[in-house]
Amino acid sequence: MAIQSVAAGAITPPVLEETRNPFASINFRLWWAASIVSGAGVGIQTVIVPLFIRDRVSLDHRAAAIGLELIAANLVGALLALVGGVAADRIERRRILVRTYLVTTSVASIYVLLSGFDVRVIWPVYILAATVGAAGAFTNPARQSMVPQMLTRAQLQNGIILGNMAFMAMLQFGGPALGGILAGTVGLPVAFAVEVGCLGAGALLFSRIATDRPVPTGKTVIGDLVDGLRYVKTSPALTGLLVLGTIPGMFIMGPFAVTVVIQVEDVFKANDAFVGLLWACFGGGILVGSVLMTIRRLPRRGLWACLSILFGGTAFLAYGLSEALPLSMVLVVVLGIVGPALFINTVVALLQEAARPEMMGRVMSMYSLAFTASGPIGFAWASIVASLWGPKPAILTGAVCCMALGVGCVLFLRPVRRLS
Repeated sequence: MAIQSVAAGAITPPVLEETRNPFASINFRLWWAASIVSGAGVGIQTVIVPLFIRDRVSLDHRAAAIGLELIAANLVGALLALVGGVAADRIERRRILVRTYLVTTSVASIYVLLSGFDVRVIWPVYILAATVGAAGAFTNPARQSMVPQMLTRAQLQNGIILGNMAFMAMLQFGGPALGGILAGTVGLPVAFAVEVGCLGAGALLFSRIATDRPVPTGKTVIGDLVDGLRYVKTSPALTGLLVLGTIPGMFIMGPFAVTVVIQVEDVFKANDAFVGLLWACFGGGILVGSVLMTIRRLPRRGLWACLSILFGGTAFLAYGLSEALPLSMVLVVVLGIVGPALFINTVVALLQEAARPEMMGRVMSMYSLAFTASGPIGFAWASIVASLWGPKPAILTGAVCCMALGVGCVLFLRPVRRLS
């Protein structure tokens, strides 16, 4: 609203209220659309690669084979995460995204051939998983650290939430649902072909975004990396937020990803489409929770970030106890709302508001590292527990650990808890 005042016979120029709408930026609109289609491609892959593996191993080896694929992708991603952050602060982020999404498009094209010719060996899966993980180490910091370049501070909170909502909703909702339906109806080759189209479209859209060119620091890659680590070390709040980032991957996402195919087949006695639909329910909860968070800014966001660990563990425990598919789908929606939606949107916003612009890529790479490094641990122990005792003990163990850590965060993680 324009505001006018009269002083000494003169009218001051109108002062425009700064918009909080991030879609006022054309670059954000392109970034948002790119996040949707690329998230859909990765979400499709989340469902159909485990199905590809399941069809080629014995019943006793399903959990181990699927878990190993997840470890291969996440372990490589963790090893390269900090390098990816330095790259995001040294190289134009648009260029990084175009190249990494072209790599993942090529990987999906190979899966089209493997599934189309019904290749029965699974060893290529682990090489392809490592390639995707390596690309993701550069993709995630570059994509996330672009947002502050495109938006004003007034737009940043909603931009982060809407960006996370777009990517995560398609990663966990639209993509998995589409992947499961395609796999259950027209088959894996078509599902992989659709993934190729989504990832290729993402690369094209990212190529059209104008981003700032990084200012050279004059230091080596190692020097920039050391500077980033020192910078985070001096901030207890940033360090605490990064510590929080290790918990969901280890105790919720790890056991859920390893067991969802086995849950659908052994516990719920349902067809393959419900693997995708369970992932879709999870993503639907993230979508709903993210929309709710755009309506009103939460006070004491640091406290809510800690509470999301406790709430997410509680919802995951209820899912693990359920043996009815409809109830489990509802509980997974609840899990998405009170766990990842609340966690991601508060933690990412707090990180991006607190970090200096020239350190943004490195800070976001450390967040990616916290999440991806914890993933292989979660995949490994969940694979072992599920192979020995079944999927439910893996889920329940993760849920109880998550709840206990959530209580500890609320009580003792003061630097984060005090953030507004």
